[in-house]
Amino acid sequence: MLKPFAGFRTLETHHCVTGSIRHIYEFYGYPISEELLLGLGSGVGFVYWHMKGMDPILGGRANVGRPGEEGLEKTAGRRTGVVVESFRTSSTRKAEKALLDMMAAGEPMMVVLDMGFLPYFDLPEDFHFGGHAVVVAGYDADTKRVLIADRDGELYPVSLEDVAKARGSKFKPFPPQNQWFTFGFRGKRPPGPQEVLHAIREVTTGMLEPPISNLGVKGIRKAAKRVLKWPDIMDEEGLRRACFNIFIFIDATGGTGGGIFRYMYGRFLQEAADITGEARLAAVGGEMKGIANRWQEVAQILKEASEARDPAGMLPQAAIRTQVIADQEQATWESLRDIVGQ
Repeated sequence: MLKPFAGFRTLETHHCVTGSIRHIYEFYGYPISEELLLGLGSGVGFVYWHMKGMDPILGGRANVGRPGEEGLEKTAGRRTGVVVESFRTSSTRKAEKALLDMMAAGEPMMVVLDMGFLPYFDLPEDFHFGGHAVVVAGYDADTKRVLIADRDGELYPVSLEDVAKARGSKFKPFPPQNQWFTFGFRGKRPPGPQEVLHAIREVTTGMLEPPISNLGVKGIRKAAKRVLKWPDIMDEEGLRRACFNIFIFIDATGGTGGGIFRYMYGRFLQEAADITGEARLAAVGGEMKGIANRWQEVAQILKEASEARDPAGMLPQAAIRTQVIADQEQATWESLRDIVGQ
């Protein structure tokens, strides 16, 4: 019979990664907010990326596990006393065996997969995003189906065959590589004030002193300029698709919590104020909410542009607002740096 593991509770969450981690933490008796996981994991930033032949990417995450990065999952774990390990394999058989071993032990598993292969999503046939994280929370050997917990508080039955396709997807730019995580809670503990301050310090450094101009506040300024060039390098269909995709990257429907993760980070700063005793962090959290509102304005303009008769005609509005956001973010991250130090 297909049912969730005893003690597993589904949750409505904002972001697939922090939501999946929260599902695991809650299962093992460590209640924690997504906002705290995002902040402790130094998980907020900015990136503008446009590879030839692909749609532009405008993202609000950082510490995503690129070379030289620990990854939000491990960083948040380290700051909460939880040992997080990440695994990848090119073997479908090995990936499935690891999953079934966890299922046999009655333990949920956090996996990364291509949401384009998940049957419960109503997505265009050619849509693929291989950076989606979910929790597998039950298994029935007779029907060879698992139960997946995603962001909406529901449990979805999915065949092992579809799970294997989704985990082993080769579609770029984010092939999931059969990635999964394990969590050890023996040493779990609350995060300390200095760990919270250090996490904030890492994010401010990433925003104000990025290694390349596509990242941080510099990346926001670059995005404001590059948006105006899209009509020169895309046909109308591509331009509409780019506008809608960027709307998704910013808006809550795309798993950011809205405002390209700025609403979530603002709430984290309010939690951080309580943990550290530094009341100024809560005030900056309020400023972050205002920035998130501005990002939502950009998202709405781009959504409307994707449906407009002349999508290119709306891009200057988005560019102007994005430039204003860059100035606001510069000031806000500098205020944070003054509070937490360099």
